[in-house]
Amino acid sequence: MIRCPDCGAEIDVDEDEVEEGEILSCPECEVELEVTQTHPVHLNPISDDLDDEDDEEEEEEEEDDEEDDDEEDDDPEEEEEDDEE
Repeated sequence: MIRCPDCGAEIDVDEDEVEEGEILSCPECEVELEVTQTHPVHLNPISDDLDDEDDEEEEEEEEDDEEDDDEEDDDPEEEEEDDEE
């Protein structure tokens, strides 16, 4: 019997029927698990890690966009108008 690495629930998996790279789902917490090893079967959670990485990338892109917007606010035409007065 194999246990979910996230919640510890028992997952009924036959070592002879799973393949490395196969995706399983925990019946309790519904996290997706990748079979990373057979004989003995070893599972790694995959859904949370990918979601976190995507979220981090989106946050970094948003921060970069905000920095670009701040730089655009310094309009050189406004400076010229101030000099003319």
